[in-house]
Amino acid sequence: MSLQLTGIHHLTAITANAPENLRFYTQTLGMRLVKKTVNQDDTSAYHLFYADGQATPGTDLTFFDWPVQPEGRGTHSISRTGLRVGSRDSLAWWKARFDELKVKSEAVTEIDGRASLDFEDGEGQRLRLIDDGGLAPSHPWDRSPVPAEHQIKGLGPIIMSVPDLTNTAAVLEEVMNMSRVRQYASPDGIGDVHVFSMGKGGPAAELHVAVQPGLPAARQGAGAVHHVAFRAPDVAALHEWTERLQNFRLPSSGEVERYYFRSLYFREPNGILFEIATDGPGFAVDEPMETLGEGLSLPPFLEHKRSQIEARLKPLV
Repeated sequence: MSLQLTGIHHLTAITANAPENLRFYTQTLGMRLVKKTVNQDDTSAYHLFYADGQATPGTDLTFFDWPVQPEGRGTHSISRTGLRVGSRDSLAWWKARFDELKVKSEAVTEIDGRASLDFEDGEGQRLRLIDDGGLAPSHPWDRSPVPAEHQIKGLGPIIMSVPDLTNTAAVLEEVMNMSRVRQYASPDGIGDVHVFSMGKGGPAAELHVAVQPGLPAARQGAGAVHHVAFRAPDVAALHEWTERLQNFRLPSSGEVERYYFRSLYFREPNGILFEIATDGPGFAVDEPMETLGEGLSLPPFLEHKRSQIEARLKPLV
């Protein structure tokens, strides 16, 4: 299996309140706004990217700003997003912070052998802080309100819910070259969770699939996840993935130029949208690293529409 995904690239979710979203993820969670741009397929909507201090691939939690109703929770969906921190002490610090700021959160507990803290943002976006044991590198943001030792290091694992595992597992293992490594009882008491690992593995490179046939089908809305993206190191590797999907007769978008990375989209058998995205060129391609996210960035193919796009966007503050 020479063709390997190397982990989670980014996860894109939905907000119906961009100003509050910005406040929560930068001020409460202390993440860095590394790119303020628009949805390239719907330029009336912001696309906000939050990440670590260096906008490292694998740390991006992004949001489309759409005026939609709240999500209807259920299966056929990505149900919770893992965010990694460096220690169990950090989880205790975060629990105290959430209690002080009245953020909805649970007790620190063990899930899949890792200390974990489940919480939600104001729109019900389900998140989980994970102790990664200090194994992964950290790139703190020096202007974060969160101390460097407690800052969010990146994404993973990502938890999704399906009613039946058979065909999803076939795509994950046979097409995407993931390894099924273990399973555990779902902490919500509904079914078992099967862990699929990419590349060298670890929480930054795991997809957790809960099998929950008794749940209704989810309905996307505010507080839902739109898609998850997996890491390909470069365009050459993405070309190989494009060819691989074609060989398996798996329908896809074909390659899409997103300027900050190049992407390939497809749906797994239970309808959840997957993306494979390149690590580069990254968010500093059109802004200095020091001032990422401070202005509205548009890819070159939208720059000629800047005045029209800016006129349609609502202020974020």
